[in-house]
Amino acid sequence: MNLLLVVAGKKSKPARQKNVIPGFGLTMGFTLFYMSMLILIPLGGLVLFTTSMGWEGFWQSVTDPRVVASLRLSFGASLLAALLNAFFGLIVAWVLVRYTFPLKRVVDALVDLPFALPTAVSGIALVTIYSQNGVIGRYIEPLGFQVAFTWVGIVIALTLIGLPFVVRTVQPALEDLEKELEEAAASLGASRWQTFKRVIFPAIQPSLLTGFAMALARAIGEYGSVIFIAGNMPYITEIAPLLIVIKLEQFDYTGATAIAVVMLIAAFLILLFINLIQWWSRRYTDEN
Repeated sequence: MNLLLVVAGKKSKPARQKNVIPGFGLTMGFTLFYMSMLILIPLGGLVLFTTSMGWEGFWQSVTDPRVVASLRLSFGASLLAALLNAFFGLIVAWVLVRYTFPLKRVVDALVDLPFALPTAVSGIALVTIYSQNGVIGRYIEPLGFQVAFTWVGIVIALTLIGLPFVVRTVQPALEDLEKELEEAAASLGASRWQTFKRVIFPAIQPSLLTGFAMALARAIGEYGSVIFIAGNMPYITEIAPLLIVIKLEQFDYTGATAIAVVMLIAAFLILLFINLIQWWSRRYTDEN
């Protein structure tokens, strides 16, 4: 009897709640399998292949002056293009959300055009515009300003293909922003710049950083639109993806893999750094 009372007096443990939508184990297993087959295994194989050349061979390949020049150009031009996209993409998204004007739907559709265009078409179009006999190049080259076959043309090509990433990530954040917050700030005496700095920008900052990261990652690996306008001169306008293709054509598989691993590690570190900034930004916004 006492034993029954003791058992009855104990609080029963709450039953484990079941998910509303079942199948987490199956979907999680499929996700891990899918990601492993498409990303982890190929990239892991890429890294393992470089071990066959040894540390000295790897270091000699990646420190070659031609390789260093191509990596510097690829990452430098990609970073500059991503910064330009972050600035001008914010302006484009702002105009599309806050203003009404004729042919707005057409302009909105044109933003997505770089997504649909083959990269080779984008490169040919840029050459047609900025080459010596191009629509714009014929007027600016006599003035001493050359775009085609220079690093400037590379930055323009990378900016073109990266703009939609920023616009399409910032645009929803601006649409979800409550206008009452801006009106409240204005009623408290805040200027337009103060309202943007203290109310609008903190709300869209995570989206802007996400768009910047996506544009940067896209630009680092871009190949098709760049090779047409770059001129592909070693040490001057030769990007790292093109050098990888050249080494593959020369059957220098280890050299191509070494460059690819460097780009992989650098891209991963850049995206990791940006994700840390996004995490800090969200935490700072929540605390304030």
